[in-house]
Amino acid sequence: MGKKKTNFDESAITNKRSYLYYIDRMKELGISMFEWENLPDTCDERTLELTLFMYGQAIFFKDDVVGELVLPFAGNGPFDVYGVPINRRAYSKYNQYKKWLTNENSVIIYNNRLRTNSYNDVQLFAKRLWALDMAIDVNVNAQKTPILIRCDTKQRLTFQNLYKEYDGNAPVIYGDTALDPNSFSVLRTDAPFVAKQIHDIRNEIWNDAMTMLGVANTNVRKRERLIADEVSLNKGVFVSSRYGRLEARRKAAEQINNMFGTNIKVYYRSDDTDIESERLQQLMGIGQGIQNGHIETPVSEKFKEEIQNEQIYN
Repeated sequence: MGKKKTNFDESAITNKRSYLYYIDRMKELGISMFEWENLPDTCDERTLELTLFMYGQAIFFKDDVVGELVLPFAGNGPFDVYGVPINRRAYSKYNQYKKWLTNENSVIIYNNRLRTNSYNDVQLFAKRLWALDMAIDVNVNAQKTPILIRCDTKQRLTFQNLYKEYDGNAPVIYGDTALDPNSFSVLRTDAPFVAKQIHDIRNEIWNDAMTMLGVANTNVRKRERLIADEVSLNKGVFVSSRYGRLEARRKAAEQINNMFGTNIKVYYRSDDTDIESERLQQLMGIGQGIQNGHIETPVSEKFKEEIQNEQIYN
């Protein structure tokens, strides 16, 4: 028979799952941020972005048999005056494929201008988010079972079984006639409910993680409380987080095109929040013009009516 799982074992499993949950969520977002155009069919975009996310660099080259490939690599000296390795060894972690390259037949693609990966930052945020999730679980559970039972050692098993009924939300708990209510006492810990505050902090840290990744996180559901400057400022924070990674990829695409005669381009994917944020700024600017009795930007009558109906200017 296998070893029976203890409460510590269950807690350790939950902790690991919660940590990996955040790692996977942010990794999925991180490798989906960029859209590569005209990438050769033999180059896997997922592998490219996953390699950049995990290792901070990847290499583009042409194999005589397979064609163009993009893979992880190990850089070897000597280095040029800018610290770029001249000799490189591309490899695949899924088979025994490897190929020696140089700066004359390959191009290094960096994840950002610092040439670092994104995984280390994601690990930091995942650890903080996991810790807050566990604190929420403990605090919520404390509202359900804030008790300490003091009893004789001989009665411990009896009370453990009774507690299982209590913890299992049993509507009625039955006790033996031999159970003496005066032989034990229950102390209530009365833990304060702070899960809501912890949840708010967790959301703020999650938004910080999204900003780090360059993911839009403007709360447009509360747009009636925002002014145009606040929207622009909030958008500018997460958009600025994109510059380093986008510029590093565009520089690599330019070098690849020059070396291999391709026409590769790379863009940051637009999402619905980006579009909504831009539309909100437009609504605010035009809506202010309606209030002042003039419209500087030409818009349709239907759009004017839509602005007024949204009632974001009272």
